[in-house]
Amino acid sequence: MPELVFFSGTMDCGKSTLALQIEHNRSARGLQGMIFTRDDRAGQGKLSSRLGLVTDAVEVEDGQDLYVYLVDHLSQGGRADYVIADEAQFLAEEQIDQLARVVDDLGIDVYAFGITTDFRSKLFPGSQRLVELADRVEVLQVEALCWCGARATHNARTVGGAMVVEGAQVVVGDVNQADTVAYEVLCRRHFRRRMTSASARAGALSPDVLPVSPY
Repeated sequence: MPELVFFSGTMDCGKSTLALQIEHNRSARGLQGMIFTRDDRAGQGKLSSRLGLVTDAVEVEDGQDLYVYLVDHLSQGGRADYVIADEAQFLAEEQIDQLARVVDDLGIDVYAFGITTDFRSKLFPGSQRLVELADRVEVLQVEALCWCGARATHNARTVGGAMVVEGAQVVVGDVNQADTVAYEVLCRRHFRRRMTSASARAGALSPDVLPVSPY
């Protein structure tokens, strides 16, 4: 049976790499897929991984109906044996509904990839809708690590290396541009303390001590 599968995780856990691997494996067997993406770091109409791999994709626009796009593509003689949707957290809720309809009405597998929460640890609307509708939610097993070496669980936005918790939900940046808007994965402990790798280097870390009360 065709499925809507949501592959989720933090940044740096290999989501786009897996999307590219799925595309490679299926195309090597003679299958043809439709790849959607939105706001990829490599630019419009690209699906890229941090390993340097990249392929062409359809850039999803605001208000675009993905179901209608697939139907038009098939009606004009095109093939779509499967669908890959990368950066799915940036899709609108109704676009996730349209991907579910692709599975149910067209019988096509849809593989969606995205991070679950934003830099404020709040759910992206697209990711929330995927959790609600997906036949399966797969948490990727390649663990991203916080600067301290612990498992990273949160995505932090930084400006000049300092963590920020206010601003628009979607601001495109990368992990290698610390002088501007960038992103860093942190464990919960250091996310709560707003302690990035840059701020950790700025001062020596002292051991945690329990508060002492005279009473």
